[in-house]
Amino acid sequence: MRTATEGEGVLVSTAVRTATKRLIPLLALAYLLNYIDRVNVGFAALTMNADLGLSAAAYGLGAGLFFIGYFFFEVPSNVILHRVGARIWIARIMVTWGVVASSTAFIQGEIGFYVVRVLLGIAEAGFFPGIILYLTYWFPRVERARIVALFFLAVPLSSVVGGPLSTWLISVGDGALGFDAGWRFMFFVEGIPAVLLGIAVLWLLPDRPTRARWLPADQAVALEERIAAEDAAAAGQDRGVAAALRDGRVVALSVVYFGIVFGLYVLAFFLPQIVAGFEQQFGADYSLVEVGLITAVPYAIASVTMVLWARHSDRSGERGLHVAVPAVVGAVAIAGALYMDSPLLVMACVTVCAIGVFAAIPPFWALPNAFLTGAGAAAGIGLINSFGNLSGFAGPFVAGWLKDLTGDSRAGMWVVAVMMLMSAAIAVAFRRTAQRTAAADAATRTGDRQQ
Repeated sequence: MRTATEGEGVLVSTAVRTATKRLIPLLALAYLLNYIDRVNVGFAALTMNADLGLSAAAYGLGAGLFFIGYFFFEVPSNVILHRVGARIWIARIMVTWGVVASSTAFIQGEIGFYVVRVLLGIAEAGFFPGIILYLTYWFPRVERARIVALFFLAVPLSSVVGGPLSTWLISVGDGALGFDAGWRFMFFVEGIPAVLLGIAVLWLLPDRPTRARWLPADQAVALEERIAAEDAAAAGQDRGVAAALRDGRVVALSVVYFGIVFGLYVLAFFLPQIVAGFEQQFGADYSLVEVGLITAVPYAIASVTMVLWARHSDRSGERGLHVAVPAVVGAVAIAGALYMDSPLLVMACVTVCAIGVFAAIPPFWALPNAFLTGAGAAAGIGLINSFGNLSGFAGPFVAGWLKDLTGDSRAGMWVVAVMMLMSAAIAVAFRRTAQRTAAADAATRTGDRQQ
């Protein structure tokens, strides 16, 4: 005969499985569209830069300006989501970013490129940290690295899907719908799905378990009670917005995320150009669509590794090393790529770097959850993500500037390696913070497995 605690564990486990099936595919699809609209500029650059007369530095500046608007509106957006609910706010974000993304098709010069990238960052601000916060309303701590990994699959998959799709749209879009360049057609088409899915979110995304019509009441209550109990036991508890923003651990984690995301965005914005550069460097000759297919390979492999690594982190309860180890591996790999003498070896190193970047991210987002809850979590997660994503401004700008200065992409890749090593060093220091919650997580996990 089951005890009350055992019965609760069964209800929670069943609710988690149902929520995973119902929510994660929808959220991952939304993030896939989000990321395509954010980084498709990397593929557009293959022809857009010449059409608009953009230098590598000007392109890097424009690509990175997205994160300036993103930075200033991130924390307020996350706090609003916490107050009004994810359903309404995520829908608002998706519709506005889709409209702005499609409007990129109509830019006419360097200034227009800069303006639309800033507006896209403002429109999108709060989406990713809002989802990270939203997942804390639905999933206990012992599940979160795995759940974040499943959600974050959208990023590598967006490159697997988005690279070939974007380059194909560019190749067939010259003259389509009256556009005079294929990259304009690509921007216009790829912004529309975000608007449509954003409208659908109003009906498909319940704010909390007890508001989900597809979740039985006893399971919903048990799940919310489990998460509330974890929040109450979290170190520091909910100390409010101001205290979270002043917390030194939040600042340190912002620096860690800055270094990891630095590598992510340099790859996203410049990998297509690196592959296209193989023609000059190695005498290789690739079509536009072939460039898109080649750039998809590292992300496809990284997506599988990321999920496996996140599951290992959840099973062990360890977070700091699960961030640091892949960051070090990625740093060494991207530095090694600079000394390879064939396209195959360069792409092998780039693939290992992508594995390191993506594997580090899901365990990373378990670190702030160890000491942030409630409104403090909304503000803290927003700050970490917004500061970390400033590397999306710094990375492309620095890489583009160094490419103009030196004539190739190697100096920018060295900066990626250094930033990832910095992140690894700081992440190791957080092992003790994560270990303070590991024992409680392990006890919960053991209880659920015995039922």
